[in-house]
Amino acid sequence: MTPEQKRRRRPRWRLPVLSVRTRLLTVIALVAAIGLLGVGLTVYVTERQRILASTDDLLRSNLESAQMLIEQHTEEEPDTTAEEALRIIVQRVSPDDNMGVLGVVDGTASLVPGVALDLSLESRPDFVSHVVSAADRRGGHLGRYATDDVAWAYFATPVLLSGLQEEDVLFVMAYDLQAELGEINTAGRAYLVASAAMLVFIIAIGGAVAGRLLRPLRQMRETAERVSGQALDERLPIVGRDDVSELARTMNDMLDRIDASLGAQRKLVSDVRHELRTPITIVRGHLELMDPAHPDDVADTRELTMDELDRMSSLVQDLSEMAALEGRPELRPEPTDVGDLIDQIVRKARAIDGAAVSRRSSVTLVADVDPGRITQAMLQLVQNAVTHGGGQIEIGSRVTSDALELWVRDHGPGVPEDAKQKVFDRFFRGSESTSGSGLGLHIVGAIARAHGGTARVHDASGGGAVFVLSVPLSPAAASAAVSAPDVPDPGTIPPRPPLPGPGGLRRAPDAHGDKEMTDGIDSDR
Repeated sequence: MTPEQKRRRRPRWRLPVLSVRTRLLTVIALVAAIGLLGVGLTVYVTERQRILASTDDLLRSNLESAQMLIEQHTEEEPDTTAEEALRIIVQRVSPDDNMGVLGVVDGTASLVPGVALDLSLESRPDFVSHVVSAADRRGGHLGRYATDDVAWAYFATPVLLSGLQEEDVLFVMAYDLQAELGEINTAGRAYLVASAAMLVFIIAIGGAVAGRLLRPLRQMRETAERVSGQALDERLPIVGRDDVSELARTMNDMLDRIDASLGAQRKLVSDVRHELRTPITIVRGHLELMDPAHPDDVADTRELTMDELDRMSSLVQDLSEMAALEGRPELRPEPTDVGDLIDQIVRKARAIDGAAVSRRSSVTLVADVDPGRITQAMLQLVQNAVTHGGGQIEIGSRVTSDALELWVRDHGPGVPEDAKQKVFDRFFRGSESTSGSGLGLHIVGAIARAHGGTARVHDASGGGAVFVLSVPLSPAAASAAVSAPDVPDPGTIPPRPPLPGPGGLRRAPDAHGDKEMTDGIDSDR
């Protein structure tokens, strides 16, 4: 094995897969911990600095007071020595918490107050040496003294008489910083304990809330595991009106669509099987009974077989057309003059056997539609009228407040009331129909839906039926339409149902060309 192969086979270290709840709780815990620690640390540092600054201010104030006291005593007693002045200052010090006072003469701790103070400065010779050495360099000053066990803030000032330092005499005052910061340190430790308890409480509450909020997600996963092509009746319970509930509602809608789609597929397969069974049975039966030695029998069987094969080919073509329209219909909408389009449809319709077609009411309007698909749908309606209507066939158009309606009228027996809602369904045939695949009018409805419109049928005044293809228009386009006044209207067209909207148009990557959409025309009523 080559080194390259060994490197490829070497397992990579990966982070463990954590559940959403665990990741959510981890984020909550981190945010809460950072927030609590940040707030506590900010307050602690701010308060600590305030205490240290307050101690320094107090030392400065005491330093100024000591210097004023020395000057005052010198004025009152001009013959006073520096050591006597130091003794007076030490004796007049007001005791304070965490404070110590010391008089240093010739580098030695010589004088202490007569009352007991919290700090015993004379007990730390190293402190006295530190103060004396600092005073030699800087005179009166504020400073810090810190060892492993103590931390003091102090001031030391020489005792000057008549502006001159006659002897090595220092007055020293110090505060214990550890004691001064004791309260804030205790409060900080208490805050840490309380924060830890609060963090545990936040995690517990967050875990309970996260579990409740994520329960629908677990149910979705479990439902998805149970869902199969044979069992789509599982649905999620919807509780509340939050985002997770909306997600559950959306998933239920998706399952409804999948269930309906699979049901439609099963019905389509069943319908196709039923539609193909008859011609296959006819062909098989005649081939089995055909006498090969009898030329007339062979010719008759061949003619019948070719007729049935043509019918099956037409069915397959219609199915392909229907699948293209019901899947992701590729329309090629373009600005189209409706009047010219109606004229072209009339000319093409007159080429259909048995069609006596005339142009009736029309509008002057430029609409954004797919002229090829519209022509296909209108010619299918004409073929349907020729097969089932009879008499004169009329084609026209009109505009409502928000739609363009193209219609085909026949003068036949009309459509039964119970069939008007089903006539555009797939494989629907009227009781008297014996031909056609039952897909022609369904394709008309699919073309209308692809344009965002509808297809419907109603009775015409004076007999017959009117099939209407309705395509949505913008209010501006509808108001710009002009009706032709010199052509009579076919009669009152009942109001259409609300349109689903102008969405759904999809431009194809190539152009139609000038092919006439007369292929696949069927008769289905």
